[in-house]
Amino acid sequence: MMNDTLVRIDNLSKSFREGDTERVIFRELRVIIRQGEFVVLLGRSGSGKSTLLNLLSGIDQPTSGAVIIGQQNLTGLSEHQRTLFRREHIGFIFQFYNLIPTLTVMENLLLPLELIGTAGAEAERQARDMLGEVELADRADSYPDRLSGGEQQRVAIARALIHRPQLLLADEPTGNLDAETGQQVLALLSRLARENRMTTLMVTHSLDVARLADRILTIRDGQLREDDVPKDRL
Repeated sequence: MMNDTLVRIDNLSKSFREGDTERVIFRELRVIIRQGEFVVLLGRSGSGKSTLLNLLSGIDQPTSGAVIIGQQNLTGLSEHQRTLFRREHIGFIFQFYNLIPTLTVMENLLLPLELIGTAGAEAERQARDMLGEVELADRADSYPDRLSGGEQQRVAIARALIHRPQLLLADEPTGNLDAETGQQVLALLSRLARENRMTTLMVTHSLDVARLADRILTIRDGQLREDDVPKDRL
């Protein structure tokens, strides 16, 4: 594996049983993602984009093949081991924010740090610094339901980045926002990912998002193909 390779997908297949039939989501996918790359994943609804993110994060297991992040083959780990690996090395941003409503903004950011053993004054310092990065330093004590959709997604970005993960996965992070707010959140996410040289894989259906990419991967007919980045890149 090349020195700058962070993610390697090797002969990855995923299928489900539906009654007496087998539904193949994709078969024998192969791709390498290098450290610091911003990669966009396209594909029609139901093509397996979210499934692929779940396999990369260790939430789900493939039917066959391997997902290797750094030097770790996730498919060789138990569910508990994958959970521990994900907490430390992977950040995940969801379309619907997935913030914990009974926790304040600050508490939502402190939780992933506590899960990897960072607590106290150091954890609070990191959380306040990250809230400053997403321009929400004044909302630390607010609850998620007091925030706009765009503000909630900025908190979700801060939470995903707070532990400085090796890999950032984003599943339609602007899909629940209006166009203007979505552009603002996207610009913020792109800036933070690049400033921190964060390897990023983002699922989207938006060509505006695709213009930000270093590379574009598309799932078509159960296969993963590489497409050209639009020339009018933002």
